[in-house]
Amino acid sequence: MQTYDAIVIGSGISGGWAAKELTEKGMKTLLLERGKDVKHGDYPTAMLHPWDFSLRLANPTSDYYENPIQSMGYDQSNKMFYVNDSDHPYIQNKPFNWYRGYQVGGRSLTWGRQCYRLSDLDFEANIKEGIAVDWPIRYHDIKPWYDYVESYVGVSGRKDNISHLPDGPYLSPMELNCIEQHLEKSVKQTYGRTLTVARVANLTSGWKGRGPCRYRNLCSRGCPYGGYFSSNSATIPQALHTGKLTLRPFSIVTEILYDNATAKAKGVRIIDAITHEVMEFYARIIFLNASTIPTAAILLNSKSPRFPNGLGNDSDQVGRNLMDHHSSAGASGMYEGFKSQYYKGRRPCGFLIPRFRNLVDEKSRSPDFLRGYQVQGVGRRDGWQEKMLYLPGFGEEFKNNLTSPGPWTVWMGGWGECLPYQDNRITLDRSQKDRWGLPLVNVDFSFRENERAMQQDIQRSCHEMLESAGFKNIEVFNYNRPGGSTVHEMGTARMGRDPRASVVNRFNQLHDVKNVFITDGSCMTSSACQNPSLTYMALTARACDYAYNQMKKGLL
Repeated sequence: MQTYDAIVIGSGISGGWAAKELTEKGMKTLLLERGKDVKHGDYPTAMLHPWDFSLRLANPTSDYYENPIQSMGYDQSNKMFYVNDSDHPYIQNKPFNWYRGYQVGGRSLTWGRQCYRLSDLDFEANIKEGIAVDWPIRYHDIKPWYDYVESYVGVSGRKDNISHLPDGPYLSPMELNCIEQHLEKSVKQTYGRTLTVARVANLTSGWKGRGPCRYRNLCSRGCPYGGYFSSNSATIPQALHTGKLTLRPFSIVTEILYDNATAKAKGVRIIDAITHEVMEFYARIIFLNASTIPTAAILLNSKSPRFPNGLGNDSDQVGRNLMDHHSSAGASGMYEGFKSQYYKGRRPCGFLIPRFRNLVDEKSRSPDFLRGYQVQGVGRRDGWQEKMLYLPGFGEEFKNNLTSPGPWTVWMGGWGECLPYQDNRITLDRSQKDRWGLPLVNVDFSFRENERAMQQDIQRSCHEMLESAGFKNIEVFNYNRPGGSTVHEMGTARMGRDPRASVVNRFNQLHDVKNVFITDGSCMTSSACQNPSLTYMALTARACDYAYNQMKKGLL
């Protein structure tokens, strides 16, 4: 019998944090990852140039047939960090782009690295508006854990003293370029809004033995310098250093095993992804961090006489309330000035205009929708890739024109909150199986009228801000991308006070199975509009501390 103090399922951002926290507390921990092993530095394309790729980074036509979903997210430099669609099918009741990275580190290798705190504007929204259920925590509960994880991750950013987007202990911020500084002054003078450089887990100075960022903007290939935070560069190596971690890749968790005599989970059952051998591992506590959709799928597949509808699913909320941010709408424009100015390096982030709709003041209220959005964008000068689309001619003069900088442009789009709808959900189709004999996941998700009204406001507000700043040739857009496209899946095992209406409690503990904790995106009760990974990390560290203390008291 292979027994541990703790088992962590999933090695992405939250799973890596769970492994680090539990092993540092002296717990013998098994970390299970369904995909291949990727060690820090095992990034084969990190140092390659575009001309080193046969199609100069473009995907071959065959990819669009063999990988219709994943190929919309990758190019040839980071394809190895995405699954193959044909090997990992799922059912789309409505269009839903489910991007996945099955390897040690998961999507922490390809994430956007933007780190923003939630505030009580977010934690209190559901209860104030009568939407879904109330968050069982408030900002004061998680603030010290935001401080804790940011101090380890290393988040570069500017302190802006905005109550609904709290500041943290940041490394020095990256610099806005001249066109972004121009837009910053304009939106402040005209609308009283803040424009700031993105707060990102890219290190502007060496930090905890990692970095600094080299401003290559090749992050999604994996960074051999550790210039950004990932499970591979930070938490997993630190967990391994304790000597308490066993890392097992190619381990597909099929179910969590429930012991009716103790009313606790006793372990997990896995299938070896290569040999198809079935094995069981046992532990006193289990952290389920497989990411939002797989976490719900594992719970639903963990049936027993006590839980015929899935582990911890007395509330019938497992799989429900699936959310993703929408990021399809915005505007772009061209500016005629600053022709003698340029920028240095490839800054790996853009700018942020924090939420300005439906705040606490009446002036910000919208009659058309609930909640709000933040605007993310970037200012740059057109290069040959853009100029070749509109520049006429051929020969030497054409080549010289093509290789000289074009006009300054700004692209800006809204990242908007999605409300938690009960019928946005995942279920298991037991009549269709994958290559390991597991039921296929069926995703049924759509954005609704509130999200569509918000997107219209995003288009208007982005157009107005660019126009008031003197931009020309302004074009509004809406890509109308389906759910999943922002890769911020949340909500299928939500937190709540009432076991009849939620899956986990305020410490991310299954209401009905006290030694199982869920701290990935599935635990989110609402989505807010901020990039959510920082919140997952803070909740994970907090839950690990609670679980350890409960174990010491003999309560788990």
